[in-house]
Amino acid sequence: MSFLRKSSEEPRIDLTPMVDVVFLLLIFFMISTTFVESPGISIKLPEASSQSIEREPKEFKIYLSREGDIYYLDRKISIAEYKKLLAEHQSNADNTTILLLADQESRHGRVVTLMDLARDAGFVKLAIATEQRKP
Repeated sequence: MSFLRKSSEEPRIDLTPMVDVVFLLLIFFMISTTFVESPGISIKLPEASSQSIEREPKEFKIYLSREGDIYYLDRKISIAEYKKLLAEHQSNADNTTILLLADQESRHGRVVTLMDLARDAGFVKLAIATEQRKP
């Protein structure tokens, strides 16, 4: 008695579902990734109608919240740490711009203090960030 043998196919792994999942993950991460310049710090810049200036290649940003807190690189710093930061960058003071991003509700005196400390440290290029006024 002879049995009929079925022709055996080699097992295959279908990669289509895996490619679909990887593609969906790629889309998810592309959509959910945001390029926030200052995450975690809520600063509402004042509006101005003046034109923007050219940005310097060497600049560092100092954030001032409405409560008067100073931030550098998403880290809260004190006035003493701000002075130390200025001293660290003092060797490049001539071609470095300090960009001050102060909340429109922050105290004017605090803004002036930060600018005076930068000027005393030898920085001559100081800028205050604003948002373009909408017509």
